Amino acid sequence: MPKRVLQGIVVSDKQDKTVVVKVERRFTHPLLKKTVRRSKNYHAHDEANKSKVGDTVLIEETRPISRLKRWIVVEGAAAATTN
Repeated sequence: MPKRVLQGIVVSDKQDKTVVVKVERRFTHPLLKKTVRRSKNYHAHDEANKSKVGDTVLIEETRPISRLKRWIVVEGAAAATTN
């Protein structure tokens, strides 16, 4: 099974080697036919502590690293911040 990759914005980098990433998804409401935005926070492993608040990063699904962390910040995520 392929690993999922999501794009989001770092909302917290206070923890060591961990960032909290807000991922927003958009979908059409089945009854109202309006575009609805839903967001969810993911704890992601950031080994080098490179990501800062406000950065756009790519996170990839991985094995459980701790109680909350099941995602890892993909290398080259700095390229996503230039978009």
